[in-house]
Amino acid sequence: MRGTGKAEIFVMLAHPVGHAKSPGIFNDIFEQKGLDSLMVPLSCRPEDFDTFWAGITAAENIRGVIISVPYKTAVFHKCAAAHDRAARVQSANSVRRQADGTWYADNFDGVGFIDGLKAGRHQIAGKRILQVGAGGAGASLTYCLAEEGAAEIRLADIDRDRAARLASLVNKAFPNCSIEVADPDPSGMDMAINATPSGLKATDPLPMDVSKLTPDMTVVDIIMEPAETALLKAAKEIGCRIQPGRPMMDFQVEAMSEFFDIERKDRRNG
Repeated sequence: MRGTGKAEIFVMLAHPVGHAKSPGIFNDIFEQKGLDSLMVPLSCRPEDFDTFWAGITAAENIRGVIISVPYKTAVFHKCAAAHDRAARVQSANSVRRQADGTWYADNFDGVGFIDGLKAGRHQIAGKRILQVGAGGAGASLTYCLAEEGAAEIRLADIDRDRAARLASLVNKAFPNCSIEVADPDPSGMDMAINATPSGLKATDPLPMDVSKLTPDMTVVDIIMEPAETALLKAAKEIGCRIQPGRPMMDFQVEAMSEFFDIERKDRRNG
């Protein structure tokens, strides 16, 4: 039976939260595995975040939280400890409660993205890559692309200062990867990535200049729904290889499940 008084509770936090897929995905997993666990979608206004997080922390049976826009940085700073990949971008998309009640942060945006690309047999090492978007998810992607051996990253963001800060940090960590801040122009690139929310709505503008795409390029979108964004549709018509957002989510779910120890293996063996 699920949802008993002994249930472990997980939260999906975003504002708004209506588009979030994690609760449905995880509740299906809990059902399939016969786990007495639930994931609940919750939202709060940004001005109420501190009060909200105090309540989350006070609720003793909340085991972990998945975080989306706009709270990834705010939640990171509420944590007592973090994995390096969360610390280097000062952003958390998953946190779990530690034995003393404090929170431990991790970030699986880049992990899921890279694993998804590898599963699709897309090469990263030695490639020239345009990445549009240097926000929470984008920062994680940039680090992981450089870590995987990308030769060059052209970083574009509506906030050029944010992109420049990220480029400087990643360049220090991975000096063999050439990083420049530029316009969202894929000319001369091997791969073009949309790491922005542009494309969630049919009325959104295209995140990059698709007239500069060529059939030898790979175009990737981290947006999961619609499965074929306007960007991917345009790229497919040009003849590019495309990669949708769902694989990134699927591999994140796998990593998060281990992070949260949803089957309580560590506690049974401890």
